[in-house]
Amino acid sequence: MRSVHALLVLSAIVLLLFSAALVTGDEVSPRSDGPVYVIPIQGEIDQSLMVFLRRSIEKARSDNASQIIFEIDTFGGRVDSALQITTLIGSLSDISTAAYVSLRAEGTAVSWSAGALIAFSTDAIYMAPGTSMGSAAPIIQSPEGAVPADEKTVSALRTQMASLAEKNNYPRAIAVAMVDSDAEVLEVFLRDELKVLTRNEFETLLRTEPEDDVIEGPFISEKGKLLSLTAGDLEKYGVSSGTFSTIREVLDNLGAAEKRVVNLAPSTADQIVTIITGAAFTSVLILIGIIALFMEISSPGFGVPGAVAVLSFAMLFTGNALLGTVGSVELILFVLGIALIIVEIFLIPGFGVTGISGIALMILGLILSMQDFVIPTFTWQWDALGRNILLVVGNVVAGFIAFGVLAFLIPKYTPFRRLTLSLNQESSLGYTAQDASMESKYLGKSGTAVTVLRPSGKADIDGEVLQVETSGEYIEKDAEISVSAVNGNRIIVRRKR
Repeated sequence: MRSVHALLVLSAIVLLLFSAALVTGDEVSPRSDGPVYVIPIQGEIDQSLMVFLRRSIEKARSDNASQIIFEIDTFGGRVDSALQITTLIGSLSDISTAAYVSLRAEGTAVSWSAGALIAFSTDAIYMAPGTSMGSAAPIIQSPEGAVPADEKTVSALRTQMASLAEKNNYPRAIAVAMVDSDAEVLEVFLRDELKVLTRNEFETLLRTEPEDDVIEGPFISEKGKLLSLTAGDLEKYGVSSGTFSTIREVLDNLGAAEKRVVNLAPSTADQIVTIITGAAFTSVLILIGIIALFMEISSPGFGVPGAVAVLSFAMLFTGNALLGTVGSVELILFVLGIALIIVEIFLIPGFGVTGISGIALMILGLILSMQDFVIPTFTWQWDALGRNILLVVGNVVAGFIAFGVLAFLIPKYTPFRRLTLSLNQESSLGYTAQDASMESKYLGKSGTAVTVLRPSGKADIDGEVLQVETSGEYIEKDAEISVSAVNGNRIIVRRKR
């Protein structure tokens, strides 16, 4: 019995070891023979770049890529876009990643600000000779120019940078000093081993280690200065895995020299998205869309202005949808705003709450379509909200003004004269709209509103149903009215007192 029990235990152990070997084999190199993708991160960090990177990473996944090298050359850009990109890169648990700060003739040879944040999200960092990295403190645009963000924003970004450093085994003190100018970082030798520590970490070390084993070295970053390091310094302090002149040398160091290399670049579609989501083109789309929309509303039927308005706003929302900032809420607000404006113009006399609400909803829909948050939390979000409000409201106001100017100029401008009636039919030349006796026939007469008058409609006057209108007054059906004036073909009525 004991021998049977021992045999069962031995069999179970063998089975477990065999299963573990299978699992371990799958985890070690599921894509070890896959190609290496080289994806550029160049120019300003913004939402359109994030879309390009997301699509490029999906392409690498579908091709069973074993590694992705992000070739970085940037001064930085939007903090929210950089955080989205770091999350995207950090989710690549099945593909190893590396950042390579390249030296290009047309480039900047740096990975600053948001570029440093992105580099720290990869598994390994490589530098080209003559490049640098750092200065990742968030800044905001104010009337006085670029100013440092508040402590809440700095603290959030500092924590994120430190978290990335811990996750990918980079010196935490270096990461913190690149974001926070209050951080002091120095070289420390612990039993002749070089370490990079903040002032607080160094003081903690002194309390836990024998004094003779700890030697304080020179400052790497003093208080009041943001940290930026050269390629050589980054390699010295264990941030960079090596300094290489070309991607090919980086591939050799990664042991991927024999693998297929796929170099990606922004396609024509990516460049179009970048253009139509840029501030300049967005301004043009809003301006043209507003002018065309009000030209269409103020004219009968559906014509060229309506088609231009639809095309302009469709391009605007489509571009923002590709950036991931448009949902059903933004579209509903925008369409509802246009509907309220139409109701105000055609169904309600005057211009009041309905029209103003329509304009407000339309503006709100446009603003929300340009950002991925509703209520700002951090300084950079307030900064983005301010830019979006200025962009949308400014162009809507400019659209109203341009529409008014066009409405005044079109009848006088030669190319548009054929679109309007330019002949004046003056009474001195014998033209008349009606018989002169019509005024005396209806003036002062009483009757009943056959339809609702808002302000025009039909009324029964002395047994004759006529087209009439009020001076802006709303009169319900079957109300008693009287004719107050007759101007040409217009019979003006009012509620009978």
